[in-house]
Amino acid sequence: MKILHKIQQLRFAIWMLFMVSAALSCDRCLHKSKVASDARANINGACGYGTSATSLTTRGGLVTASASAKIYREGVGCGACYQIRCTDPGVCSKSGVKVLVTDFTKNTQTDFVLSARSFSRLAVPSKAAQFLKMGTVDVDYKRIPCEYGGQNMTVKVDKSSKYPDYLAVQFLYQGGQTDITAVEVDQVGSSGWQYMTRNQGAIWGMQNPPRGYLSFRLLVTGGYDGSWVWPRRNLLPSIWTPGSVYESGIQITEIAQEGCSPCETGNWTDTYVN
Repeated sequence: MKILHKIQQLRFAIWMLFMVSAALSCDRCLHKSKVASDARANINGACGYGTSATSLTTRGGLVTASASAKIYREGVGCGACYQIRCTDPGVCSKSGVKVLVTDFTKNTQTDFVLSARSFSRLAVPSKAAQFLKMGTVDVDYKRIPCEYGGQNMTVKVDKSSKYPDYLAVQFLYQGGQTDITAVEVDQVGSSGWQYMTRNQGAIWGMQNPPRGYLSFRLLVTGGYDGSWVWPRRNLLPSIWTPGSVYESGIQITEIAQEGCSPCETGNWTDTYVN
């Protein structure tokens, strides 16, 4: 356990050095790529959200998306929100679509894969049918804060959990524009925080979890600093069951900074048709 703690400290120190080097960066890096349409795209993806993705996208006004390796980042990118716009002014809408990363794509020609219905929303309604036939289009995209209409972050006991020997959790409705890079759990009233491991996408798990009422704390990387965030309440009861959901009472609102050029700090230039 001490070795794992030292490794985590080293990783955090390296990350801090990177963030200091990006001190003149912005939070709206504009990227150019391609987006593909795939009728088989679905919400039951590599992030492990399963049917929870429906409630996430509904409350956040989002659509689900499969993301490339550089965005998925072995699961770190799960739950991140992006705004995507295609670049043909004769076909594309100004707003494009806002997506939630729920899956990983092995397609090396694109950064995102959308369902046919979501893909067609990149175009103005009158051109949606012909747009859908294109299959792959050039786009601009940027990461945006996730917003869930006042909904606090919640903790869901994953279906893979087996009381009392194995505990796996997901953190749903994570707001802001940050990444959860570490999770620790502790019995309420104790000071023996224990690390959980990222098992699959957004799922964190551990063997032989602490007994009794449990609390969690999260290492969130965003802005120019990283910080531990945890609710001042018991999150899991002494006897927990797979599928149970508990509200944390808090919401993450930090905005991550990126080192990039060009730096998009305002609205995109309105060169698209309505």
